[in-house]
Amino acid sequence: MAFVIGIDTSTTATKAVVVDEAGSIVATGVAEYGYDIPRPGWSEQDPGLWWDGTVAAIRSALTAAEIAGDDVAAIGLTGQMHGAVLLDEAGTVLRPAILWNDQRTAEACDEIRRAVGRERLIAITGNDALTGFTAPKLVWVRDQEPEVWARVRHVLLPKDFVRFRLTEEYAIDKADGSGTLLFDLAARAWSAEVITALRIDPAWLPPTFEGPAVTGVVSATAAEATGLRAGTRVVAGGGDQAANAVGVGAIAPGVVALSLGTSGVVFATTETPLRDPAGQVHAFCHAVPGRWHMMTVMLSAAGSLRWFRDALAPGETYEGLTAAAGTVAPGADGLIFLPYLTGERSPHPDPLARGAFVGLTVGHDRRHLTRAVLEGVAFGLRDGLDQMIAAGMPAPEQVRASGGGTASPLWRQILADVLRAEVATVSTTEGAAYGAGVLAAVGAGWFASVEATAGAWVRVTPTAEPGADVDRRRASAAGYAGPPALAPQLDFGELLLADLARLLAEDDHAEDVIGGDLALVDRVHDPAVIHDADPVRQVEHVVDVVADQEDPDALVLELADEVAHLGGLGRPQGGRGLIHDQDAGVEVDGSGDGHGLALPTG
Repeated sequence: MAFVIGIDTSTTATKAVVVDEAGSIVATGVAEYGYDIPRPGWSEQDPGLWWDGTVAAIRSALTAAEIAGDDVAAIGLTGQMHGAVLLDEAGTVLRPAILWNDQRTAEACDEIRRAVGRERLIAITGNDALTGFTAPKLVWVRDQEPEVWARVRHVLLPKDFVRFRLTEEYAIDKADGSGTLLFDLAARAWSAEVITALRIDPAWLPPTFEGPAVTGVVSATAAEATGLRAGTRVVAGGGDQAANAVGVGAIAPGVVALSLGTSGVVFATTETPLRDPAGQVHAFCHAVPGRWHMMTVMLSAAGSLRWFRDALAPGETYEGLTAAAGTVAPGADGLIFLPYLTGERSPHPDPLARGAFVGLTVGHDRRHLTRAVLEGVAFGLRDGLDQMIAAGMPAPEQVRASGGGTASPLWRQILADVLRAEVATVSTTEGAAYGAGVLAAVGAGWFASVEATAGAWVRVTPTAEPGADVDRRRASAAGYAGPPALAPQLDFGELLLADLARLLAEDDHAEDVIGGDLALVDRVHDPAVIHDADPVRQVEHVVDVVADQEDPDALVLELADEVAHLGGLGRPQGGRGLIHDQDAGVEVDGSGDGHGLALPTG
């Protein structure tokens, strides 16, 4: 029997997965390593660690599988995206690689926007300039380390450095290439316009290939080091998220890949290149030939639950926490959790965003807090999905979930309810490394396409359907987009309508509770209350004022107009100056009408 190997070069370890012709994982090998933080916000790694890890992981996997290198038909590569590996003419590493999570390049991002134009940059690459991407790292080296820049002759990404050591060839796949911010998304090729604007020599950039294409063969030197056979095919592969999507079979529109680890990634395949005009949703090429994808990355997904357990429930198991949370009704009795514990990347790029529990009362206990965390993460993921749909992506029919967070049946159900799609798990948990193996199987000639391979190998088990009694009011009240400090964020009208609807539903004499004419809104427009910093308190104040009316007069009939009127609050747009105790969202207009407010435009 023949085998393929998928190799995943991650930030903390290299994993080699041996897969047989039936798609079963026979063995894995893992080699761990660390990375350096030379200054706060910086993140670097010695590329030599990746090669040493690759050698160790391959040899370990071959031993565990009890096979020889001659039994391996092809190798697929994947790994951490966006890192910058700089080599000289001889292929020698010039400096430690700057990794995807490095934050030193804020000024370089601004310079890229000036050089290319922000709108033009998004139109070409599908993305705004963010600190994690490769291009800002190159601009930083160009400006801050001219002695290194003068010696650069080759630019690679992490997994492609491993490819170079395996095959002595310079190459990159189109999925990872599109994550550099140097790619023409529609053309699936390097962008001459962007490269020229950033004063980068195009000769430094390697040829690009579709994911299953063969880019070279294992060299004699690499064969001696790894135990592989010289001449073994090595395919292009893909960045870790694209390869993970291949590994779970998210390769066609309508099927979304959700990775629920420390961070949360929503990955959606598209038939054509789509772009978010605001640049808040990532758009890249897929590892599947001729396809693209959109992606959002939430920094604290399952990481939020880990923080909650470690800080407030030490010693408790995740299973115990989520089982108890399952006894609380959807909505956690009005408790809301904002999952921005380490800032946010997309669709709300703000490193200063912060998390919070909102609406906490003496009636809440640890069960409510846990459920609020699970729901808050789900709604945060929904934010990104909504923005993808707004950009033209079809709503998903199925979400294929992977990562530690998906072990919880309750969390899977919450995700199905909030994302409004069936949630399914797949037959393997090896994610990106398995996806690299799928691509290698095509390169080995076992299958004609990625679709055929995934169809034969990836076994899907539906685990949760959207509930018939999904609480839509909760979706409106808790699922507003992003932390309150970011604007425009809050659909104030939906929040108000949700709480008024709840008040109506809970009162036996609704017509006596909601009333008054529209003049009562004058009492609601209180600058001491209406401000962006506490949107829930805004809603509570409105409801209290409305409910206290002694002369009910069918305000409900006019509620739609009133919601539209209130919907402008807290949504400053158009660059108008806002002042009120330094709170955004309230503009003093000096009109002398007693309210001191002018609704922002938009």
